[in-house]
Amino acid sequence: MNLSSSIPVSGIDTSQTKTSHTDDDDQARSDAYSILSSLLSHAPGQDVLDYLKHIKQPDEQELGEIAQAWLELHRAAHVHGLEQLDDEYHDLFIGLGRGQVIPYGSWHITGFLMDKPLSDLRDDLTRLGIQADPQQKDPEDHIAALFETMSILITATDIAGYEQRRFYIRHIHPWAEKFFQELQIATSASFYKSVGVLGQRFIELENQYLNIQEH
Repeated sequence: MNLSSSIPVSGIDTSQTKTSHTDDDDQARSDAYSILSSLLSHAPGQDVLDYLKHIKQPDEQELGEIAQAWLELHRAAHVHGLEQLDDEYHDLFIGLGRGQVIPYGSWHITGFLMDKPLSDLRDDLTRLGIQADPQQKDPEDHIAALFETMSILITATDIAGYEQRRFYIRHIHPWAEKFFQELQIATSASFYKSVGVLGQRFIELENQYLNIQEH
């Protein structure tokens, strides 16, 4: 199931980007980026909850860390209602003036919103021919928009394959794992604790897949 075509996500205009089916590994990566983008862009609606509730459960004896994280998210979808999720999302990411977890790359990289990392990101998006949704109020360095962009880069036929690794190293790798760790321990996180665990496990796999050397 290609989530990018069935679940609304955030902030990036995909209408001008040519996409096609990729091999199984890349399709799974693209789908994971897409569902995480959807969960981080807004509180999940019924369509997203229904998808999570119907994730095929793997054999308990064969569970790796990423499969265990998907299973925990599946279980969380069964015990959280839409109103509860809306309140949780608001407390975590919006709040009264500011949420408990900041979802913007500039903040995590430099300590300031709307800083040079956002300018660099906009330059890269322009170079890649990817446009922000003009109706989206959040800046493009929101974690959801970055993940949506990665989903596009993985499946795009008119963008060189090496661009996904370059984009990941420049705009996601410096801060995403820290963001997901903070999400797991945020005081209001219940359902989103599972999202944080899945995000961290996925980033760890991406670091391996894209051959990112840790220092």
